[in-house]
Amino acid sequence: MSRARRSLLVPLIAALLLAPLPAHAQELPFRDPDLPRAARIDDLLGRLTVDEKVSLLHQYQPAIPRLGIGAFKTGTEALHGVAWLGEATVFPQALGLANTWNPELVEQVGAVTGREARGFHARNPAFNGLNLWAPVVNLLRDPRWGRNEEGYSEDPYLTGRISTAFGRGIQGDHPDYLQAAPTLKHYVAYNVEDDRITVDSIVPPRILKDYDEAAFKPAVSANAATGVMASYNLVNGRPTHVGPELDDVVRSWTDEDLMIVGDAGGASNVFGSQRYYATRPEAHAASIRAGLDSFTENDRDSAQTTTAIKTALSQGLITLADVEDAVRHVLSIRFRLGEFDPAGRNPYAAITPEVIDAPEHRQLAREVAAEQVVLLRNDADTLPLSTADTKKVAVVGQLADTLYEDWYSGTMPYRITPVKGLAERAEVTSSEGVDRIRLKDLATGRYVTASTASTGAALTATEASPGGTSGLDVFDWGEGTVTLRTAANGRTVSLGDGRSLVNNAVQPTGWFVQQQFKLVAQPDGSHVLEYAGNDVTQSWFGPNKYVVVGADGRLTLGAASVGDATKFGREVVRSGVDSAVAAAKGADAAVVVVGSMPFVNGREDDDRKTTVLPAGQRAVIDAVRKANPRTIVVLESSYPYAGDWDTADLPAILWTTHAGQETGHAIADVLFGDHNPGARLTQTWYRSDADLPDKLRYDISKSGHTYQYFRGKPLYPFGYGLSYTSFRYSKMRVDRAVVDASGEVKVRVDVTNTGDRAGTEVVQLYSHQKKSRVQQPVKQLRAFERVELRPGETRTVELTVRAADLAFWDVTREKRVVESAPHELAVGPLTRTIGVRGETIPPRDLGKATQAQNFDDYSGVTLVDTTKERGTAVASTAPGQWISFEDVDLGRAARSLTARVANPDAPTTVEVRLGGPTGRLVGTLAVPTTADKYSWTTVSSPLRGATGRQDVYLVFTGKARIDNLTVEGSS
Repeated sequence: MSRARRSLLVPLIAALLLAPLPAHAQELPFRDPDLPRAARIDDLLGRLTVDEKVSLLHQYQPAIPRLGIGAFKTGTEALHGVAWLGEATVFPQALGLANTWNPELVEQVGAVTGREARGFHARNPAFNGLNLWAPVVNLLRDPRWGRNEEGYSEDPYLTGRISTAFGRGIQGDHPDYLQAAPTLKHYVAYNVEDDRITVDSIVPPRILKDYDEAAFKPAVSANAATGVMASYNLVNGRPTHVGPELDDVVRSWTDEDLMIVGDAGGASNVFGSQRYYATRPEAHAASIRAGLDSFTENDRDSAQTTTAIKTALSQGLITLADVEDAVRHVLSIRFRLGEFDPAGRNPYAAITPEVIDAPEHRQLAREVAAEQVVLLRNDADTLPLSTADTKKVAVVGQLADTLYEDWYSGTMPYRITPVKGLAERAEVTSSEGVDRIRLKDLATGRYVTASTASTGAALTATEASPGGTSGLDVFDWGEGTVTLRTAANGRTVSLGDGRSLVNNAVQPTGWFVQQQFKLVAQPDGSHVLEYAGNDVTQSWFGPNKYVVVGADGRLTLGAASVGDATKFGREVVRSGVDSAVAAAKGADAAVVVVGSMPFVNGREDDDRKTTVLPAGQRAVIDAVRKANPRTIVVLESSYPYAGDWDTADLPAILWTTHAGQETGHAIADVLFGDHNPGARLTQTWYRSDADLPDKLRYDISKSGHTYQYFRGKPLYPFGYGLSYTSFRYSKMRVDRAVVDASGEVKVRVDVTNTGDRAGTEVVQLYSHQKKSRVQQPVKQLRAFERVELRPGETRTVELTVRAADLAFWDVTREKRVVESAPHELAVGPLTRTIGVRGETIPPRDLGKATQAQNFDDYSGVTLVDTTKERGTAVASTAPGQWISFEDVDLGRAARSLTARVANPDAPTTVEVRLGGPTGRLVGTLAVPTTADKYSWTTVSSPLRGATGRQDVYLVFTGKARIDNLTVEGSS
């Protein structure tokens, strides 16, 4: 649709939506706000035709004029403020919100986000929807995840606290009406972008229950979320969009209606890239049966979705009752938003667009931006700076005088960069610390030049002599990737029409980030220019990714190999390091602002290969440190950094996420002490990428991911952060030495501000179960509280631990269990041990059918779907792989082992061994070839000498699948 036609159509639709209701519609029972919601939904549902019901299952729900029902759209992005709808208050990235460890403050951010969503809705009710797709609660298991900035923490408890606060803020505090409707993303075990549509997250039951699901449950069970979004990936062989957990698990956490939505194109992937079902009707029917209520497909074109659902109905793949069940969930949210109620009943309906970017919202953005800054180092009390002895500040680095938005940012109404923020405090000298170069076509001797027009034009190599339009500023983002900004108009070079290079981008952006290049040095000293945009692998892109200079002088992508690319001479006009040093010399302090670019250093659909600081940025840090002993590094990034940069002799280091419009003020507020840092890390900062396991390993207990299971020495640990004052912990006591499984323990500790400044300490309580049948975390966060203390003030902080929260998923009986065991509780440097009186897990009973996935340990195997509808089984992929069942009571003589198996490959065997994978052989299951992987058959093997309490191992000698097993005669 053309922009002109859209500009005419949108007001027309809005006017129709606001037009008076038909007289008959005003009196229908579903419009009576005093009736129970269920009765209203039933009344409306009974008035809808089949086609109308089906139409409500698409993201863009059409108006139903005969009933006076307007259009409704699911999905307004709102991770850290309303996104994609125009200028709005932009708060720090979600990761930064969690850095505050301040649920009350995060709830205020959620409230502003919901309020501004209402403002946008009032501006355009047809397209600015009130179903917000936020927050993201996927756990930050691996910092290489491209969407790291969208989540809160690697810890499920902290994630639950922050997401609940944000969701409550969005919803508002009215007992009947929602200000807006938050939807948690992305269910479940989603933490990889590379091949994310087809990647299979293999998660054993205990980790799935105790870790991944534990992040989603708090907000849902607290009724601080109105739904979840299914994720792109598969989990244990089954696409999440058809996973029965949507209905069976997620909806079990609350009595309130939830609207479960699909991710963009996610339901179509089920029959598309995932090839799980053969046709769209089959896939969509399976999604509805699993619990999906809203299909996010084909943007505003609902035809494919509605046609597929109606075809599924006609083929008997689903029933009308299935459709109506989904429609009820959708309508429930619309009723709670007050859509069908008389004017004046819903207080949120009175919100107007004037709330957007309100002065108080700007003030909150500044407060939150400061609150999320983490002080990582402060040797010899370098910070805070004093205005008395800091008259001149050098502000240098690639991020010194710019603010970057990310994919889910709103549009900033203004931008306070670090340079601008610090210029309000002192005289500022600045440099971006990037090289300005010229490129010369060595074949012709002509220089690359750029247009001075604000809209840019194709770069050409036609000038015999260099001039002001030939300068290119090179921004180093690591791994050889750079962006090039032309001196001619200050715009970034991008890939344009006809694959020409054009200087037209304000900053790197877009779904395909087409501003990424590599300057590849050649053995002869020349350079070739390689395009490195993240669409380079697309089939339509073609093989040519190297730049050539055409006969007309234009730079285009025209070579498939280095040998056919144009060779350029790289001439340095101005050294970035030298420029930064010049700015830093003579300054009372030097602030080096370095970090990431959210569209380049990993984002949706693009994981990071490394978390190391780019070498070019590290070089600026080192050089400025030598030039000015009072150097403060400000890291601005969407993820933790690893590497050896922290070993540099740096007096002070701050870390901030990309913190929105008030970033510069926040940095200045922290540097000059107006704000005393109280933020804490929500992820482990590893010393090296080598400390990180394969990112596809979701079993964090086996891989050693996150602070819960990592046994190495981190660069900075989870929960870390310094203050301009100091705190002492003393007199830790517990109100009981032993607690029952249904009880709770109150932990009290005295916290004293031993410094000369008021400050905030985040008091964190961790537990460690010292004895258990299973591997327990090294430690696990159980409670926290922020406490503000004046100099010399002591306060007793009380934290409560419910014994029920110490439970874990017992695979032997498929339930949560509180074990009888000693638990060490730690607050700061202090510890106390309590006894928990729960239960002792009995020896395993394999005399009843046991799901193979409920093993105690494993090597090499994977988890797969038992059927397309439900169930999880174990599959071997190579000989020698095994699963084990520990402490099995085989009684006086176990006679046989029976297993339900499937095997589309060659006949094979599964050995039954005791004590270990090479232990005593007591039986062998002969596994025949079956028709396919879903054709299950039962096989048995006699057992010889299998008695007493034993660890039972099933060792695969080839490829096979096991769904369940039973040992007969074990009592």
